[in-house]
Amino acid sequence: MLTFLPESDPRGSADPAPFSLVEGHPDARVLVVCDHASAAIPSDYGDLGLGPADRLSHIAWDCGAAEVACELAARLGCPAVLGGVSRLVIDCNRQPGDPSSIPSVSGGIEVPGNRAVDEAEADRRAERWFWPYHTCIGTQIGHLWRHGTPPVLIGLHSFTPHLLGQEPRPWHVGVLWNRDPRLARPVLAGLRARPDLIVGDNQPYSGREINYTLDTHAGAAGLPNLSFEIRQDLLAEPGAAAAWAAVLADMLAPVLADPALYRAEVY
Repeated sequence: MLTFLPESDPRGSADPAPFSLVEGHPDARVLVVCDHASAAIPSDYGDLGLGPADRLSHIAWDCGAAEVACELAARLGCPAVLGGVSRLVIDCNRQPGDPSSIPSVSGGIEVPGNRAVDEAEADRRAERWFWPYHTCIGTQIGHLWRHGTPPVLIGLHSFTPHLLGQEPRPWHVGVLWNRDPRLARPVLAGLRARPDLIVGDNQPYSGREINYTLDTHAGAAGLPNLSFEIRQDLLAEPGAAAAWAAVLADMLAPVLADPALYRAEVY
């Protein structure tokens, strides 16, 4: 189980760190990121007015995604950066100021602790939790790029089998991407070649609509990128995260082995 070590502040409270960094091989050419890795709520915010079930549900984090991200990074021998705070405090995959950045309602559930967040408080949360996470991602990309080749950025998320009374979501895994097809198309083809998987192309979410982290750090710089979304019920059993990491690593291996992939190209 991944844990985020507490970080002390001047008032003496202990809170989870804004991110967790998993080290990789010095010559790695890939970075794994997980925006919604943690359900932690800093002590300043109490429980945000939510009960225990809601604080550990999908509205708070992407259940199981952190474990897959760490397992995948280990298989690829690359670093990983994982967000350390619940998306209910501030969503690390949204532009600060976006209405969904600090939601007062999420998944149809009211978040009382977010009802009266003013600009000063929103800025405080961004400075404490959002920007350190993204600064770490930028720093890691810089380290990798200085080795001589533009690196690849891979995001990890998970999604619920049902959402707001809608029809069951049939996909086992989704591949989210925006304009750059260099990773998405061959990975989609590889996953769809497996008869045991139902694979979504920009489903259940679209990388053309919600893609702040990858667009900011990879798309704008012309770095190859994609995000995986794995259905949460498929991550519930012991060993499931490692098994999914193996599937994704196998699909990625031939694509990442292509030297032509490692170039900056803005689409």
